[in-house]
Amino acid sequence: MAADAGSNQSVDRALTVLRVFTTGRSELRVSDVAKLADLGLSTASRLLGTLEAAGFVDRDPISGLYRLGLDTVSLGGAVLNAHPVHREARQIAQNLAAEVGLGVNVAVRRDMRLFYLLNFEGRQAPRSFTLAGQHNPLHATGLGKALLSGVEPGERREVLPGPFLMSYTPRTITDHDALDAEIKNSLARGYFSEIEELALGRACLAAPIRDATGGVAAALSVSGPLSAIDLPNRESDLARSVIEAADSISIGLGYVGPGHQGAFPASMARTDDPR
Repeated sequence: MAADAGSNQSVDRALTVLRVFTTGRSELRVSDVAKLADLGLSTASRLLGTLEAAGFVDRDPISGLYRLGLDTVSLGGAVLNAHPVHREARQIAQNLAAEVGLGVNVAVRRDMRLFYLLNFEGRQAPRSFTLAGQHNPLHATGLGKALLSGVEPGERREVLPGPFLMSYTPRTITDHDALDAEIKNSLARGYFSEIEELALGRACLAAPIRDATGGVAAALSVSGPLSAIDLPNRESDLARSVIEAADSISIGLGYVGPGHQGAFPASMARTDDPR
């Protein structure tokens, strides 16, 4: 038992070291890793040496700084390739980004946050980094609201505990009742929106993705700078595109339920729609 406990502690510490590289800084000194992982300097150095030998971190021979190694990409790729939502969403999301010229994101819920499975950037919304693997708050994003639509109001307060929700900008919804009302109204119209609630100057529209059980398995959004997303002129068309893309992914996941929440409201139906 003592040996097992020691081995588990070593694994936990090694995983903690790897996770510190996902907190915003891509290159770190040994002392940085020790501080962020709450480890002794010698322990951090030993763990980094072991991880380097395994290919999970790389050390710059000139600066001595450590960064995540390419072998972590192999693990991440294997995880994504095995994920059913990623498999169904990848091509659809890529096509949508090219079509609308904006960022297209797909995320799932992990406890109190959303987790980006993939993102593609259109020509009007370029990024110098990928969102895949990163997290964001549920209540301050269109994706997060779409994910929360699969949770009953009482359960949402367990997912997002506390009397108030964290504020990121003056437009962030911080009241549970206001968030419930926002989600209810968004379900009625078929899509979710977020305008400068997480970051000033940006907005997104999102729709839930459902699986064979009818539950909300993920969500898809289009996002970009306010000037590019141009909601006063593009909201109806973008919302329709988001709903169609989310519906296509849902069908690929086995969803066959009639009249689910992602269906077009009558006011948004195409005039040439044969239905």
